[in-house]
Amino acid sequence: MMYPNTVKGKFLDRSNRFVAHVELNGGTETVHVKNTGRCRELLLPGVPVVLARADNLNRKTQYDLIAVRKNGLGWVNLDSQAPNAVVLEWLKKQEFDRIRPETVYGDSRIDFYMEKGRRKYLLEVKGCTLEISGVGYFPDAPTERGVKHIRELVEAKKRGYWCGVAFVIQMNGVREVRPNTGTHPEFGEALADAEKAGVHVLHLPCDVKGNSLSIQDGVRFPA
Repeated sequence: MMYPNTVKGKFLDRSNRFVAHVELNGGTETVHVKNTGRCRELLLPGVPVVLARADNLNRKTQYDLIAVRKNGLGWVNLDSQAPNAVVLEWLKKQEFDRIRPETVYGDSRIDFYMEKGRRKYLLEVKGCTLEISGVGYFPDAPTERGVKHIRELVEAKKRGYWCGVAFVIQMNGVREVRPNTGTHPEFGEALADAEKAGVHVLHLPCDVKGNSLSIQDGVRFPA
């Protein structure tokens, strides 16, 4: 996926989860942060960032902060909506008969429902932006919603669905994601239980630039 109308600036500070200040063209611009995670190791004063101009001219902020440059790693995509978008692009290349985003199952809304022949699939997508020593970790903030979805997939697996959790790695050079048990132990426990129950865990490495994100060529959906 490509972002049109992007510009580069320097990160200054973050007022709250949704709002940051960026140095742009010699002035200070208030921008929307498209990621509600902590991102403390990324959003540091003075680091280069990429902004995308918003389509809605009536918004209070004219730009979305979509990427940040991390020393030794390169660009990291921070857009929390991007993982679902690139997974949809990827799934369309995987020979499914049907793909339906945002599907209600039980008490949860699962990111994707697919069909191939008589087989039914449920896939939950998580975006990973936290890197430590070349390994990705998720989540960077507690996610009760994430735990709930994983528990729901375990139940669906018992009912005959192919079920999976896909980690979209929103940075270059990282190929593995581990549960961040130091931040949210319950998520790690839920993911381990899910794997034991037969839920697939997919690691989707990406090609990341300041203005684009795509799952690497050659990454295939498991048979």
